Amino acid sequence: MHQLKNDIYWTGYIDWDLRIFHGYSTPEGSTYNAYLLPDEKPTLIDTVKYYGFDEMLTRIREVIDPERIEYIVSNHTEMDHSGSIDKLLEICPNAEVVCSPKGAEGLSRHFKKNWKLKVVNNGDKLKIGKKTLQFFLMPMVHWPDSMATYVVEDKVLLPNDAFGQHYASFERYADEAGIDLVMEAAAKYYANIVLPYGAQVQKVLAALQGLDIEMIGPSHGLIWRRKEDIARIVTAYKKWSAYESDKRVTIVYDTMCFKAMHSTESMALKLIELLEKESIPCMRMNLSLTHISDAMTQVMNSKVVLIGSPMLNNHVLPTIGGFLTYLKGLKPKNRYAASFGSYGWAAIGFKELEESIKEAGMELITEGRYIKFIPDENELAGLSVIVEKIKEVLNRE
Repeated sequence: MHQLKNDIYWTGYIDWDLRIFHGYSTPEGSTYNAYLLPDEKPTLIDTVKYYGFDEMLTRIREVIDPERIEYIVSNHTEMDHSGSIDKLLEICPNAEVVCSPKGAEGLSRHFKKNWKLKVVNNGDKLKIGKKTLQFFLMPMVHWPDSMATYVVEDKVLLPNDAFGQHYASFERYADEAGIDLVMEAAAKYYANIVLPYGAQVQKVLAALQGLDIEMIGPSHGLIWRRKEDIARIVTAYKKWSAYESDKRVTIVYDTMCFKAMHSTESMALKLIELLEKESIPCMRMNLSLTHISDAMTQVMNSKVVLIGSPMLNNHVLPTIGGFLTYLKGLKPKNRYAASFGSYGWAAIGFKELEESIKEAGMELITEGRYIKFIPDENELAGLSVIVEKIKEVLNRE
């Protein structure tokens, strides 16, 4: 039994086995966090994915009989959070489901049931006894129905997917698990889930600015309870939502896996060498070895992105094609880019590469550098043109 504050309990599910979520890797698993407030009108804020229901129910029973629950707050309709509402309502059939207007639409479409819904709007309050819940709509952070619940008397913010991370842990708090490690997980979560919605995140941050917050309990991962940690994650969200980045370079590439080739990789290695000589921080991400979600986290943190691929049947390699599709969906703003690669007969496919980079919202800083078959030392040295353009960009920022 985990009591976070007076009569606020964590009753979630630890998903130790989760390895892929929405297309990005989760090597540390995740948690689906639910919060029980056993007040005069017992209230559960969010539920868990359907296969975690029994574990959640066991945790609830450690505190109260679940039949007594009168309100189930659904901050977000997505099934990793609402997936157990149906089963729970079999135990407490008279409970009302509290949700946003868009949440009501979503729950109806997902479950096709005639539940008792209590629809709330921005700023609405619900008295459940000694405690008061206040609701804040968070459209497109990261679904139209998303909202946050604030426990007024305890100064606890329960913002569902905002400020979360995919991290399975026996520990419940960010400071227990290691704040730097949790911040890395939060960055990856933001880069792969929330990144397209920067403008909406900034509106939410502005709306929540007036709240006195002593604890943030997201619906995935660890809970933020120390003042300095809360300040750190909120500051990070301000930076990420403004599409700010560091003066560093990420090189994302793949290469032909033949012993006599690896031409594109030779180019990537040369670029790293040239960048290091200029003392420009850089990261090399080989997509044959690295998941695109890890590459995306580095992209979010970098001002310049270099993307390289050989040609395969007049197109980029499938790994690079998949990454470009992923990149277009996440649309990192205020980024600069350049392309490079190798080819055998025709370089026409690189036009597709360049167009995809532009469609992802990045500004090309120079013409791409493409080398036929095996690059020689002079051709590799010519990659310094890209590095000079990078220096210009970073120096004017």
